[in-house]
Amino acid sequence: MNNTIFNLDGEIAVVVGGTGVLGGAMAEALASAGATVAVLGRSAERGQACVDRIEQAGGKASFHPVDVQDVNSLVDARNAIHETHGAPNALVNAAGGNRPGATLPPGSDFCKLPLADWRDVFDLNLVGGTLLPCQVFAESMLEVGQGSIINIASMSGMVPLSRVVAYSAAKAGVLNLTMFLAREWATRGVRVNAISPGFFPGEQNRALLFDQQGEYTERGQQIIGHTPMARFGDPQELAGAVIWLASAVASSFVTGQNIVIDGGFSTTTI
Repeated sequence: MNNTIFNLDGEIAVVVGGTGVLGGAMAEALASAGATVAVLGRSAERGQACVDRIEQAGGKASFHPVDVQDVNSLVDARNAIHETHGAPNALVNAAGGNRPGATLPPGSDFCKLPLADWRDVFDLNLVGGTLLPCQVFAESMLEVGQGSIINIASMSGMVPLSRVVAYSAAKAGVLNLTMFLAREWATRGVRVNAISPGFFPGEQNRALLFDQQGEYTERGQQIIGHTPMARFGDPQELAGAVIWLASAVASSFVTGQNIVIDGGFSTTTI
């Protein structure tokens, strides 16, 4: 196999939500393939830590503070990236998450789910985490007729999981928007795809999956029991997909697709 098709030397990649566990791993993966990476997020401490890891490994990166729900913040970050590195060739939208108020405890009444929490989850995942960055960063990609946008959806956007109803619905919206934009920009050189991770332990879901002793919770055991590979994912296992989709050579005829990385979990729900 010719590995040069996965070479991102000279490419500029933006990772929105690069301060998170999964976003950070994808930022490091893109840098390892040669891309200069702009890490975007709210936490300067985490963002700089990601940049430091990339630079220590011999890569190039910079951190840019951003609030994904504030379009002006995104525009400021875009302008700073253009001045520092140039126009981005790839965009990864990895910002998102759930809210406790939008999660249904066992036996709870869906009709009582707070509308404010539902809207907050949609604003974070679908609007700020996907729509606004696509609008802001796609402009320069469309001007030059080349770019790759990678939206981070979720396996739960394909099959609605119990309890995380708002998050699942928002991620389903991300998948639908991905397909729409792929069709909209297909002849203009900008490809739009999604990656749907399964269960990857992180800060937001660790307490749901593991107890204080590091053993599986009941919920964690249920998930493992429904995962053919019988384990959770490691963030590094997203590297291959994000590099492949970012490469204009390796995935030149791929757009509007959803790459599921879940250890086979989704096969047990069919």
